[in-house]
Amino acid sequence: MGVAITSILPKKEITFQELQGKKVAVDASNVIYQFLASIRQPDGTPLMDNNGNITSHLVGLASRVSNLMEKNIKLAFVFDGKPPELKFEESQRRRELKEKAQEKYDEAKEEDNKENMFKYSRQTIKLTKEIKEESKEFIKALGIPVIQAPSEAEAQASFMAEKGDVFAVVSQDIDSLLYSTPILIRNLTVSSKKRIRGTYIKINPEIYDLNHVLKTLDINKDQLLALSILVGTDFNPGGVFRIGPKTALKLVQEHKSFEKIFANVDAEFNWKKVYATFKSMPIMKDYQLKWQEPNVDKVQDILQKHDFSEDRINKLLEKLKPKPQKNLDKWFN
Repeated sequence: MGVAITSILPKKEITFQELQGKKVAVDASNVIYQFLASIRQPDGTPLMDNNGNITSHLVGLASRVSNLMEKNIKLAFVFDGKPPELKFEESQRRRELKEKAQEKYDEAKEEDNKENMFKYSRQTIKLTKEIKEESKEFIKALGIPVIQAPSEAEAQASFMAEKGDVFAVVSQDIDSLLYSTPILIRNLTVSSKKRIRGTYIKINPEIYDLNHVLKTLDINKDQLLALSILVGTDFNPGGVFRIGPKTALKLVQEHKSFEKIFANVDAEFNWKKVYATFKSMPIMKDYQLKWQEPNVDKVQDILQKHDFSEDRINKLLEKLKPKPQKNLDKWFN
């Protein structure tokens, strides 16, 4: 879900050219989920092979990730580990929403309502263990580093960015800012066009600079966390009743400290426990970022197993070939 405060955060659109040669840590689950949600048939059915296995994640990794590799943007994928105890409630909420969406999808299917089928099918997505493991296998075959976080991927990726091992964290969620990533990039792995009310609009990558965010809002890192907890995070979904981003910002600016902020609201959750969860998130300090040449045989085997056409596979393999005169020669080091 992520914290819903983007409406008050300053951001800047950037070009892919500005990211050439940059190393970025990708919130893997967030991006793969995005592929599963967006790469679908008109009736909402995910792409599948001849045996009924979902392949939307592989299509996304093969096309969009290889495009970023061609642009010499050096990706490292960070996967979630064990979820914090407080995330159980949010996980349960998501399961219930998926069950309701499945019921609505089934109704739409009976009525042959393609629009509603597509709408509700996206809400039934499950990022299964099999999809995660196959994604890891394919990402490694592309020569891209895979980091297994002990808990939240965003916390691990943010630590890597704070250390300077990567330039930024890539995610559609804002939560990485709460873990102090200096730079967050959104819309890097999404489609470059989005259809809204029948019209296609161009989608450009967006950059969020933590220092600029704090300066613009006139708050510090802890106060940004307090603001987010008021609105609601994965560890306290829903936040404080009837408090949105603008009201939360006013409260934080007025009362400053956590104690005074939460003394002035009616919070039906233990804010101290939520705060402690963010602040004590386990991270792995001993990790390796090493980019390698793609294992073209492995890439080919995975895609052939899932009935990708020879033409599609050959186009991808051609893109993965080192091109000294262009960008891929800078990828491997």
